[in-house]
Amino acid sequence: MIATESKPELKRAIGLPLLIFYGVGTIVGGGFYALTGKVAGEAGMLAPFAFLVASLIALVTAFSFAEMSARFPVSAGEANYVKQAFGRLWISTLVGWLVIFTGIVSAAALANAFAGFLGELVDVPRWITILVLIATLGFVAIWGIGESVMMATIITLIEIAGLLFVFAYASPSLATITQRWTELIPGWDIGQWTGILVGAYLAFYSFIGFEDMVNVAEEVKQPTRNLPRAILISVIISGSIYVLVCLAVVLKVSPNELATSETPFSLVLNAWPLGSKMIAVVGLLAGVNGALIQIIMASRVAYGLSSSGQGPTWLATVQPKRQTPINATLVVAITVLVLALWIPIVPLAKATTTILLIVFALVNASLLVIKLQKRPAAERAPDYPIILPLLGTLACIGFVVSNVVSWFV
Repeated sequence: MIATESKPELKRAIGLPLLIFYGVGTIVGGGFYALTGKVAGEAGMLAPFAFLVASLIALVTAFSFAEMSARFPVSAGEANYVKQAFGRLWISTLVGWLVIFTGIVSAAALANAFAGFLGELVDVPRWITILVLIATLGFVAIWGIGESVMMATIITLIEIAGLLFVFAYASPSLATITQRWTELIPGWDIGQWTGILVGAYLAFYSFIGFEDMVNVAEEVKQPTRNLPRAILISVIISGSIYVLVCLAVVLKVSPNELATSETPFSLVLNAWPLGSKMIAVVGLLAGVNGALIQIIMASRVAYGLSSSGQGPTWLATVQPKRQTPINATLVVAITVLVLALWIPIVPLAKATTTILLIVFALVNASLLVIKLQKRPAAERAPDYPIILPLLGTLACIGFVVSNVVSWFV
């Protein structure tokens, strides 16, 4: 009998602690460092409330991703979830390629954030910065998933330390809450709520990342157990950090000042030049981390789709030694480079948020259909109340509609 050569598979190298760091690192990234000022520009002193609204919408949807990731622990998760629920290959394929596109656009936005932070430190042409960054991240992503996640973990620790440092430096401003609390609570003014919703729409970009975790399912140890836990823990940790840091920051620096800065957290440390430079460096690393994880996610979804016949077969090629999807990673990195060189960060962030909210609505709806069909969950998989995917579907659709309405208000 002639032995057939087995196809190389992805390597299961990620345990629960690394997966949580991966998730937090995906969420807490350059988006928060770069866009907090823009959110403050839209919502004013209600920026922390805008982040709270965004975090609640993200958390409800995270429950759906957590349950679906345990039911179907495969790469190209969102595409697979939609296919399992609706049985329509074309919808599944569309969702998969939309997810890839959002990963690419998000990575391009973060590359722009990186270039902005670096520009605060040294005078380097933007195109050179972006070219070197994307080439380096593409190489790291090809080198190996274990190495990529370890790098992301180290940078995540630095990012969180940077945010805690900003919070500690600005925390004396929290003493003024007793006199200023009315500025932090929205009333019934339509203008206030328009600002909150527009700000929350931008803030939601800072939560993007938890959905990426399902796309490394085939590289996670015990995914049915570890993925749901890691997704929910990551969103809760990230949301708590965002609201607390934003609260301290807007109490210390006026929203108008924050809105005009490329590096808003540097304004908090303005009285200490060294601290201002340090936080700019952390912002650089946050951009690196977020872009790396988005490239990994997009390439894994492309690999998963192509492996199931929903994309070009050559994108499913796995490098035998490194056990990574080499062709998919190269295509993703090149596309990120092109977008990053031509489109600024705010339009990229808004485009990412809009497309992902549509995808999130479909994932929530998919779980709702599966629950209505009373399909049993996998052994040791969570089975959350049906109200959660229903709320998630309505919240995501409502968020997109409210943003469209805000254009005319």
